[in-house]
Amino acid sequence: MTAVKNSGVALVTGASRGIGATIARRLARDGFSVALNYASSSGEADKLAAELSQTGVKAIAVQGDVAKVDDVRRMFETVEQQLGKVDVLVNNAGILKTAPLAQTGDELFAQTFAINVGGVFNTLREAATRVNDGGRIINLSSTTLALNLPGYSIYNGTKAAVEAFTRVFAKELRGRRITVNCVAPGPVATDLFLNGKTDEQIQQFSKMPPLERLGQPDDIANAVAFLAGPDGAWINGQVLRANGGIA
Repeated sequence: MTAVKNSGVALVTGASRGIGATIARRLARDGFSVALNYASSSGEADKLAAELSQTGVKAIAVQGDVAKVDDVRRMFETVEQQLGKVDVLVNNAGILKTAPLAQTGDELFAQTFAINVGGVFNTLREAATRVNDGGRIINLSSTTLALNLPGYSIYNGTKAAVEAFTRVFAKELRGRRITVNCVAPGPVATDLFLNGKTDEQIQQFSKMPPLERLGQPDDIANAVAFLAGPDGAWINGQVLRANGGIA
């Protein structure tokens, strides 16, 4: 029996590498045409778009800084012109720089909120009129919000806002059959997570979940694919903590 494929257009922000790229690959495998958003460096996004296109999937790389309103509007317009109206929006773009709250400078505070909160706000506001009825919106939060680790106060503040947006926006889209959910990964073995950590620190993080391993990008992509696909149709306004039981 042949599996039923999804059809439609998925836009993934911050999709050139790491978890975002893995999500894009999974959604493409599930039958979506995929728009790969990147902020500044086109090389990795163009390479991924070419990789997906070779499998017969429609895929484009789209530049846009999600913290900038005009960039977000242009990003949606480009996707609509080249692939069609968006059915699935995945808000993956974000930055993570840790520091104790008292040692966090104004610039880092502003940058983190501009991208992690402002970026989600900008895309959600645009999505309110652009995402097709019956569509799916999936925001990325973080399990660090539940762990309360020192050094993560500013980052956690941004993710708390994202989770609040998720719950309220799901209700504001009443009548459109659009679900709005959040996936909150635990520690995931990406370059972003591994860089700067000692082997001892990595081992410590890997032992924290009861499943005693770091998450893999595929673990997060699978959760996103569930929410984007037919089996996730009745899940709305929820935060799915894909973290191996760490919290």
